[in-house]
Amino acid sequence: MPAPLQTLIAALDDLLQPHRFADYGPNGLQVPGAAEVSRVATGVSAGAELFERAIAADAQLILVHHGLFWSSGPSAIDAAMKRRLQLLFDADVALAAYHLPLDAHPEVGNNALIAAALGAQRREPFALHRGEPIGVLTHFAGEGLAAAELRGRVAELTEREPLVFDAGPERVRRLAIVSGGGCSYLDEAIARGADAFLTGEPTERVMSQAREGGVHFLAAGHYATETFGVRRLGELLAERFGVQHAFVDVPNPI
Repeated sequence: MPAPLQTLIAALDDLLQPHRFADYGPNGLQVPGAAEVSRVATGVSAGAELFERAIAADAQLILVHHGLFWSSGPSAIDAAMKRRLQLLFDADVALAAYHLPLDAHPEVGNNALIAAALGAQRREPFALHRGEPIGVLTHFAGEGLAAAELRGRVAELTEREPLVFDAGPERVRRLAIVSGGGCSYLDEAIARGADAFLTGEPTERVMSQAREGGVHFLAAGHYATETFGVRRLGELLAERFGVQHAFVDVPNPI
């Protein structure tokens, strides 16, 4: 059953409240398309392969976590951007993106969904970005979780072996999570008494930081830790508005 594009975007904006975040690029509708949407395709990052596969699946709206436009991006349209836009224009397909608001959301956000899937319970706001928390500090019940068990659960959830620096205690009671490129919040995790820190990708300095701070550091992949929120958004649109939804997986080892 088709739904108006603007109705879907308004519902997403109302849920995620992007106006609260000082983000690195625009959130919400980035490229307009057909006025009516019967099929939504979701994916992590805007790119030609994702667009081609979504268009082949007859989607009228593509919903992503990483959009086309960034404050650090090119100031002119290059050949790659032209191709991406041309694919959308020719098929009359809309593109919407939600970045930090989707990391941060306490129910459908990447970090909240990861915490729930790992079996963590109580969650606290964590990782302030210009006044808004985008991560979570979670707790495991009782004596906590064996460090090896945490590593296994992360590997199963993300379907890849994480990079791990085992520098923390035998059992993990407090786990800090910031999906994607969140390793700059490792110091905050240490300061707040986390036993382990989970993010997507590392930087060179984190090995020393983890060892000196006495915490486990796990990097499970930028892409792999950010599939959860956008997929859940597509499911919510399908449940609420009766549109069809398909998650388009374009795996990225980073």
